[in-house]
Amino acid sequence: MRAALLVLAVLLLAGPAAAEEWGTIVPGATTTEAVRARYGAPTRSAPVKIDRYDAAQWVYEGAQAPAGIRRMTVDFGLLAPGGYRPDVVRSFRLEPKPRIFDRRTVLAGWGVPTKTAREGEADVYFYQEGLLVYFDKGGFDVAAMVFTPPQPEAPSSAPARAPAPSPTAPAPPTTAPRQR
Repeated sequence: MRAALLVLAVLLLAGPAAAEEWGTIVPGATTTEAVRARYGAPTRSAPVKIDRYDAAQWVYEGAQAPAGIRRMTVDFGLLAPGGYRPDVVRSFRLEPKPRIFDRRTVLAGWGVPTKTAREGEADVYFYQEGLLVYFDKGGFDVAAMVFTPPQPEAPSSAPARAPAPSPTAPAPPTTAPRQR
């Protein structure tokens, strides 16, 4: 619980430095309008409260999710040095279909992680530029990827727990992440 609160606090206080990105979404920069223009209306949305701030969460699932992704969750509302910005992406989470992202794809696309950890039986990669990668229990396929604004330094313990992915249908052809 403390680790989750620490990660949330860091996300709320993060500045406008360059963040990792995927599918044109850049945490700390992309707005609700830009997400809607790129991906359309979400499958579902919900208002959320973070501390005393009103925020929103959009979920894209099934046919509305990007190709190769089972679920994409976008969290809006960022406390920036200039004040609270409710329409800016704070973080987003991708839950890819099996065999879309694996350990080799992550290393080829994002390089060597800043820090690695274990959470239960699964590996977690931490990238200071703003990416957490949770692998499945087998250790090869990615279970979830969480994109955030850049982080000041690697956490001293493993990041917050990611839920286990549910079974899905066979994956469509893979798409490569951006190359550095």
